[in-house]
Amino acid sequence: MKRLLSTALCVLMLLPICCLRVYAVAQDEISAPSAELIDANSGKILFEKNKDEKRACASITKVMTLLLVMEALDDEKLHLDDVVTASAHAASMGGSDIWLEEGEQMTADDMIKATAVASANDAAVALAEHICGSEDDFVALMNQRAKDLGMKNTTFLNCNGLDEEGHLSSAYDVALMSQELLKHKKILDYTSIWLDTLRGGETQIVNTNKLLKSYQGITGLKTGTTSQAGSCITASAERDGLSLIAVVLGADSGTARFKDAAALLDYGFANFETVTVEENEALFPIAVEGGMQDQAELICDSRISLTVPKGSDANIKKKTDIAESLTAPVKKGQKVGTLTYSIGGEEIARFDILTAEEVEKKTFSAVMGEVLKALIKL
Repeated sequence: MKRLLSTALCVLMLLPICCLRVYAVAQDEISAPSAELIDANSGKILFEKNKDEKRACASITKVMTLLLVMEALDDEKLHLDDVVTASAHAASMGGSDIWLEEGEQMTADDMIKATAVASANDAAVALAEHICGSEDDFVALMNQRAKDLGMKNTTFLNCNGLDEEGHLSSAYDVALMSQELLKHKKILDYTSIWLDTLRGGETQIVNTNKLLKSYQGITGLKTGTTSQAGSCITASAERDGLSLIAVVLGADSGTARFKDAAALLDYGFANFETVTVEENEALFPIAVEGGMQDQAELICDSRISLTVPKGSDANIKKKTDIAESLTAPVKKGQKVGTLTYSIGGEEIARFDILTAEEVEKKTFSAVMGEVLKALIKL
């Protein structure tokens, strides 16, 4: 028996790291009915539990509201020092709010802070009306953006998440919009705030995300609680270059949602890491037939970050597949192949190889034009 155990141990020690499976946190360890854990950079799913189940999502709705706000800032349709005026509709919101009065004015910066930190329903509506003119028009934009992101199980009926029949999302969809919001680094200036004030110090606001005080590396993102939705959270955290998003929907209590989110993040940080692959091999130009030039330069990401099981980076294999040639005309950014990374035969990432330049089709007029250009230079 000792000899058999010794032999088995030796075999295990000789197995390549890529063959050692990382086991996910057990489904029953997550008390909430629906949950998701993804890598924030690549979107790689690391854990799922009823990820596509349609559920009320409470103030997690504000992730989409804040995404549209950040995009409005990028497009200069909104500025942080803009004065936002609360309408009667905005001031009428119940639930979590900052008690806006009709006609009260605040800067967009303070309204964003109130929405992100205090989960203020009235501030969210005021921002929506300021950007689109009405909450209804803003909600239409929310649903269009959700469609663009591939959120197939989401329907927004308001911009703040108050219970409304048919206002639904899913853990996976929440992860998608959270990932998109985190591309706007400015949002972290708000979601990382624990305690702050509004109205010149008269109104104190405290972040509803208690993980900010208890979880290492937490950066946000949004909590939500209603009678229909239960207790929800989308929690973002980063350690050693690994950025994760944990989504919990429908937990029985605030304590349970924070416990579930922490368990998911713990699992992610314990078992995965982000490695950066440097592309040193040059991509040779691709031949072009019937073009004004006989080849086109190619491009692909030169620095690629991959999220992999810890210790498996030495087993990453790369495969390049490129078309033998192209026929003119060739567009700039045209896909001509793929760069694939795998571990133990399992694909972990795929990237497009694109043309770096345009190549026009060779025609008599195009050739004569080039000849004339050459003569003029002489």
